[in-house]
Amino acid sequence: MTPILIQNARVLGGDPQDILIDDGVIAGLGAGLGKDGATTIDAAGLIALPGLVDLHTHLREPGREDAETVETGTLAAARGGFTAVHAMANTDPVADTAGVVEQVWRLGREAGHADVRPVGAVTVGLKGERLAELGAMAESAAGVRVFSDDGLCVHDAQLMRRALEYVKAFDGVIAQHAQEPRLTEGAQMNEGELSGRLGLRGWPSVAEEAIVARDVLLAAHVGSRVHICHLSTKGSVEIVRLAKERGLPVTAEVTPHHLLLTDELVAGYDPRYKVNPPLRTADDVAALREALADGTIDIVATDHAPHPVEAKDCEWDAAAFGMLGLETALSVVQHTMVDTGLLDWAGVADRLSFAPARIGRCDTGGVPHGRPVAVGEPANLALVDPSTTTTIDPSTSASLSRNTPYEGMKLPGTVVATFLRGRPTHQAHQITGGTAGGNT
Repeated sequence: MTPILIQNARVLGGDPQDILIDDGVIAGLGAGLGKDGATTIDAAGLIALPGLVDLHTHLREPGREDAETVETGTLAAARGGFTAVHAMANTDPVADTAGVVEQVWRLGREAGHADVRPVGAVTVGLKGERLAELGAMAESAAGVRVFSDDGLCVHDAQLMRRALEYVKAFDGVIAQHAQEPRLTEGAQMNEGELSGRLGLRGWPSVAEEAIVARDVLLAAHVGSRVHICHLSTKGSVEIVRLAKERGLPVTAEVTPHHLLLTDELVAGYDPRYKVNPPLRTADDVAALREALADGTIDIVATDHAPHPVEAKDCEWDAAAFGMLGLETALSVVQHTMVDTGLLDWAGVADRLSFAPARIGRCDTGGVPHGRPVAVGEPANLALVDPSTTTTIDPSTSASLSRNTPYEGMKLPGTVVATFLRGRPTHQAHQITGGTAGGNT
């Protein structure tokens, strides 16, 4: 592999430095670097971040290749600056056995755009009746450490307790989709004055908060780790904050769309804005941003949920829940958190790389992610131009699906290039500048 010299990049938003990539690792970091025969990249004005890690991606393969494949989904991930994604288990067949998670893992290796870490199902068939083969998936070649029935809640408290006890033995984590099913039967949007005016059955905040509170207590009782998927309400933030103040083993994520969009968008009955959990109020959005800034919410996770056109281009009641997120996540975070002064770029690196890799247990081992931009570390990097503005056009997406909620919106920032172990997996345009001479 030809060495690459990235010149004058602002690592985590700091002062300009050169980054020398050689044999898949960061071989040099500092001012005025050079190496004979290296391909140079002029990164003046660009931010260098560690490769982003998504703890919550739906790649749909196997079974729903009309919506997404591992190939197209990981290409979208690379365009968004991601070098690793955790693929959720709600495929067909469900990823509830060692055989299926190994299939997804191998498909990721073959595609090569981003490392794929399969998430195993908690229960067989996502039915919430009996535990899946958690141990076998953990011992498989995929090395599963995160388990989730996402899309559905593990609502049986005894089953949830058993799952937490089981994964404790190999330092696994249960990622819970917090939704009390009896409180959300037929629910279509956030419960409130607007849902009543629109004639849509409401989705109360307490349906999420009740499960969050229960599972925090169960995790404390068992001494095992629970991760709360796509936190969406101010009340859930308060529960997680209290749990962390008590030192309980809980982590939480927020999606880009819950940091930006509110339930007011549902007034037009546009199915692009139909998502689970639903878009909430402006007060909820403000609480989520504050919690991400102060660390109560640990990470941003995309919940990238592709659907074929017919599943979204229909009446609201019949439309599927879900939105695309991989290619726009960093822009939304810049818009809502960086440009507002709530996070700096070092904070972005923590919430979108270091912390998700740590929670997903992919920050160590043979192919680690979420590592510092430092000499000797794997060259998993994203170069970002924060000065640009892009009007979102779904027709240009790498995803097979087009269900982005940001169509026509102007968002800041562009991922100019992504490197997976020193190999470019995405370049927005030609940024190479010849070859460098001299020594490191």
